Amino acid sequence: MQLWFAALLGVVQGLTEFLPVSSTAHLRIVPALLGQPDPGTAFSAVIQLGTLLAVVAYFARDLFVTMPRALLFDRRSHDAKLAIYLIVGTIPIVVAGLSLKDFVTGDARSLYVIAGALVGVGLIFLVAERVGTRVKGIDAVTLTDVFLVGCAQTLALVPGASRSGTTIACALFLGLRRSDAARLSFLLGVPAIAGAGIFELRDALHQLGPGAWLPMGIGIATALISGYVSIAWLLRFLQRRGLGSFDVYRIALGLLILGLCIGGVLAPGSGGAP
Repeated sequence: MQLWFAALLGVVQGLTEFLPVSSTAHLRIVPALLGQPDPGTAFSAVIQLGTLLAVVAYFARDLFVTMPRALLFDRRSHDAKLAIYLIVGTIPIVVAGLSLKDFVTGDARSLYVIAGALVGVGLIFLVAERVGTRVKGIDAVTLTDVFLVGCAQTLALVPGASRSGTTIACALFLGLRRSDAARLSFLLGVPAIAGAGIFELRDALHQLGPGAWLPMGIGIATALISGYVSIAWLLRFLQRRGLGSFDVYRIALGLLILGLCIGGVLAPGSGGAP
């Protein structure tokens, strides 16, 4: 893989992992538009380690100070409960990811599937914005809330659905405020992103062949920088505005990709490694 392309994919991953527009969809669409091969699910999962580092750095105090201290000294506090909730909320995507691995790495990467998921989840955003009460903070979430958001996270195995998008939308349905919904989404993503990146590392090295460490390292580095910026921007944005602009973008992009596939400009493909 050319180094400029690895760096570009890292930037795309970082910017779109936390915005509710689907990083996996963009990592499939951008290469197709540039006439480059699909980087495959393994490489895409590994450069997510950059966005993992970004979210860990942004929420370092919560992850390494507040929650561990609560688990050790104040197990009845909500911070201690939230740490346990995040573990429970990760179980659904672990089970689904292992069960549906062949589908996720194959047919799910068809541009037709991606276009449909972009439009479908965009429409779900519209409903979530209308019916969500947006009265609960993250300090009021229950085990059931986090488990349901974790179930919604499994939809992100389909490129185009968006991990942050499905989890934020579910949290809005459960009554969380927008910024708190995003915060819960990001924290819940830590174990999921870490697991996917580590699990796919060997396949990525095999797919890219000799010298794979350099393009992966560049992709991870650019994903880290752009991911950190994306988190900070989105949390501020959601304090003032809703998901409306993302609805429009998702639906427009999905329809554009569908039109390009039908028109023969893009080959839908079925994903897989280059």
